[in-house]
Amino acid sequence: MPAPRPAFHNAGPTWRRQTVVDLYDVHPEAGDVHARVLVNALTGAMDAGHAAALVAHHLTETLETRRVLTFHVDELVDYRAHRPPMTFESWRWTDYEEPYIALDLVRDDEGTELLLLHGREPDLRWNGFVDAVIAAVERYGVQRTISIHGVPMGVPHTRPTTVTAHATEHGLVDTPEILGTVQVPGSVTGLIELRLGRAGHQAVGFSANVPHYLAQSQYHQAAAELVRQIARSGELALPVGDLERAASEAAVEIERQVSASPEVTAVVRALEQQYDAFMRGVSLEERTTLLAEPVDLPSAEEIGAAVEAFLADHTDPGESPEDGPGDEGGTTLS
Repeated sequence: MPAPRPAFHNAGPTWRRQTVVDLYDVHPEAGDVHARVLVNALTGAMDAGHAAALVAHHLTETLETRRVLTFHVDELVDYRAHRPPMTFESWRWTDYEEPYIALDLVRDDEGTELLLLHGREPDLRWNGFVDAVIAAVERYGVQRTISIHGVPMGVPHTRPTTVTAHATEHGLVDTPEILGTVQVPGSVTGLIELRLGRAGHQAVGFSANVPHYLAQSQYHQAAAELVRQIARSGELALPVGDLERAASEAAVEIERQVSASPEVTAVVRALEQQYDAFMRGVSLEERTTLLAEPVDLPSAEEIGAAVEAFLADHTDPGESPEDGPGDEGGTTLS
């Protein structure tokens, strides 16, 4: 395979260019690549409901996809901190879920090409990896980078999925300024958005709010809403019907399990009251938080203890989005 072309980001010194190019292999069969949108669906410390992973799996299974870059996971992943699952069956090892980080070229339902960055968030060499992503943005003509993931939130599964949006520039997303200033643990996704903005590139992010009692399950409702947000922000035609059908089927099972416990039912009703009170705010500026005043809610630990016994078997713990059945067809958003 030919050596990857050097990635020049801000005309950095030779050692910095080498730091970038030794992190990935270019796939020559990808051909000439040009895409105005890059979707960042990396999964790592936080992807409640496996929302970003479900989106990545859905897009690569339903749309024409070609590999552009494959990153060297041995340089980027801490295997001892995040041990990949292995399968032991009939006295022998039969499978190994090898971690990956890849950049794919995807064609939407109208033929528009976009880039999809997916796989595990790097544990190591954040600066070099972020430089490589920014170099790809500049090399392939990306005009807007859209990051997605799920976050656990005190919301009920019986209400529409809400999304927290943010961007490098005012006007890129329509959202009130409700949080002020907070400091949170960093992520590669956040660092990519920050440095893209500092380099003069457009970047937006959408965080789907997932019921925290379902954070470990595959929550298709959040994934479907993230696809809608990507389609709107990126002016793309993306299939979403299969995710919506999976969400409807899962909702029936969730409701069955919730209704089996009066304690869990009470928690969900309290979350519904809180959600509805929030949405009834007179103006967006008054909707300051989803952890609002109308209901005295139990703590996340209390909710988790009450729900765990009833929802633990909602999704097979050994099943990952990559192992699920492929999605075919479905409604298209544009």
